Amino acid sequence: MDSTPSPSSSSAFDLVSSALGRYIPRGGAAAAVGPVDAQGDRANRRRGSDGPTGGRQDQILGAVNMDRDLRITRCNLEAPVFAGLEAVAGSPFVALLPPGDVPTVTRRLRQVLETGEAHVARIQRLRRGDGSELVVSMSILPAALPQEGLTVSLIAMARRLHLYAAETAIGTSLDIGETAQSLAQSLLAWGDVAAVDLDFTVWTGEGVTGQRQGRIRLRRAALVPDRVWPEGYVTAGDDLPGDASRLLAQAVRRDDAPQTIVIPDREAVERVLGSPRVVRALVPGDRSAAVACVPLVLDSEPPVVLGVAEVWRRADAPFHDSELFDLQELVARTAHHVDLARQHQREHTQVLALQRRLLPRSGGDTVEIASVYQPATPDSAGVGGDWVNSFPLPDGRTALVVGDVVGHGLGAAATMGQLSMEARALLSAGLAPDEVLEHLDETVTLLDDTESGLTAGYSALGSTCCIALYDPVSHQVALSSAGHLPPVLITPDGQAGPLPVRPHPGLGAEFALREPFHVHTFGAPPGSLLALFTDGLVEDRAVSIDEGIARLTDAVSAVHPWDSLQQAARHVVASLAPARQRDDVTLLLARMIGYRKEDTATWRLPARYDAPAHARAQVSALLRAWRTRDDTRDDVLLLVSELVTNAVRFAAGPVTVRLIRAGHGLLCEVGDTGNGRPGLGGGGLLDDGGRGLHVVHRLTNRWGVRWTDTGKVVWAEVTR
Repeated sequence: MDSTPSPSSSSAFDLVSSALGRYIPRGGAAAAVGPVDAQGDRANRRRGSDGPTGGRQDQILGAVNMDRDLRITRCNLEAPVFAGLEAVAGSPFVALLPPGDVPTVTRRLRQVLETGEAHVARIQRLRRGDGSELVVSMSILPAALPQEGLTVSLIAMARRLHLYAAETAIGTSLDIGETAQSLAQSLLAWGDVAAVDLDFTVWTGEGVTGQRQGRIRLRRAALVPDRVWPEGYVTAGDDLPGDASRLLAQAVRRDDAPQTIVIPDREAVERVLGSPRVVRALVPGDRSAAVACVPLVLDSEPPVVLGVAEVWRRADAPFHDSELFDLQELVARTAHHVDLARQHQREHTQVLALQRRLLPRSGGDTVEIASVYQPATPDSAGVGGDWVNSFPLPDGRTALVVGDVVGHGLGAAATMGQLSMEARALLSAGLAPDEVLEHLDETVTLLDDTESGLTAGYSALGSTCCIALYDPVSHQVALSSAGHLPPVLITPDGQAGPLPVRPHPGLGAEFALREPFHVHTFGAPPGSLLALFTDGLVEDRAVSIDEGIARLTDAVSAVHPWDSLQQAARHVVASLAPARQRDDVTLLLARMIGYRKEDTATWRLPARYDAPAHARAQVSALLRAWRTRDDTRDDVLLLVSELVTNAVRFAAGPVTVRLIRAGHGLLCEVGDTGNGRPGLGGGGLLDDGGRGLHVVHRLTNRWGVRWTDTGKVVWAEVTR
């Protein structure tokens, strides 16, 4: 009777081990083994794994079995290619991994334990006892019975397969640091230490040219493996000494052409580098004495050197021609990934600078403002189009604006900048929030033209925006939204929740889908806290959008009136948004302060011939109570008289006069039911028509008009 276990009764370890044939003791599972002798000649190991020499050296398959605590119970790593892997029974499997890979691999191992679904063919590195690494294809297989644990099959990667796998891995990130790190990790298969040094202009995302002028500056972008390095050695993030930068640059550009150089031993290294300081900066300890320097060359005319990749070995393991060919091929294949990351870094930096330039600086004296902008991670699609702004309007109100432009990158940034500036200009001109959104809606539609738009092929249709105007006298907020998530309001009496804003399809919607922009007015007494935000703060795949807004409401409700608003805003973002996210996160907190009652006064007068006289009498008494200077009082009385006279003459209905004491100025407002726009015109001071507005223009620092639901308000500011 055949003693071979049937697939239904055999463990995954037995099945994998049976594939090893004569290299495995009969009976399936090999006994647990201790660490393999790591003192053998490493050069022989490399030659043994590079090409078939017959017998056991042909074997590239190994197996490790572990229990549910992820500790090794059995293993078969007897082939020479696995020499140096310290697989000891009872030790944790993750001890074979580079430290940076432990969390990811552990998560995958436990996922297979929980689901029973195999994870097949992951490119992985294993760490040998001497610090070198072996590249393998790793598959995680569940046992037939859950309590039996897991089996990991390992296939040592051949050089050509490693080239393909390395190129694929290097191209997965647009972050220049991660790209350089992936390249260094791939290069480690050819040596003991690998480093990538980039031209500083490449690191910062600036443009590069074939002919560099001035001082050469290199920065270490990546270094592997992760270990304690000697004092004075240049590690990741450090700039190389000037002498070292010049030597490397000159070495790889011999005869004015990028070339790979090899320095075979310690004596030659010290002779080439010259200075002991440069030797300490570049040589990674006494064991590594031979180095291959491969230029990262961008294929252009003339060729552009982006940096240098260095692979260090012990002198007793010289570089063979075939290995140098593989090194050059890998670096050449991946240089364009480094340049793509550079371009992305440049765009990311430019857009981020524009984004931060649009952040609010101040909300004026009547509103306390705090904002947090957290950009998307550099390796995502790029910085998004989130924008937020707050600014005091000339008439004493404060505008709060937040928007989210569709897309990422320069196209979104250009649209974001235009919409932000247009919204500010229109609000400063006195337009209501719904009127401003109507203009932005038209702008987005025009920008969608791929020929005349800001960026060919980019579409901003579906962008969102929310505008809130706070009146510090009435403590009322007028808000309009174009498809944006509703702001959250926390009132002093403890009421909290999102505002009931009517849904809207957003800016640039098709004509059949367009809806009017509504104005939602609500009270915000002093001490109220209003939170405007973009969807990146509350969107989470694990929860609904309503739950995300509820979490934001709870976080904002916990802000104490005495808390620093900026610190509170940072705390809210930190508690809701992860450190790395695929979309921008923006939060604007506004704490309403308003004016004190004793600093404002309002009168409602009938539109009759005696209205100016009544207004002067009321204002004169108030200014005496405020102890205003005589010359200022005379100017304000003349100003009020002219504005009320103009309102009675050209408008019907009652006239409203409001005086506000703000800082070092006085703000005078006269409202009526007319809808015409006052203008200076071309007449002189002696002309009857328009004389009042010329007087207003001469007496005030600034003046303007805003429209209301019932008419208009002419406002003017005077220094007191």
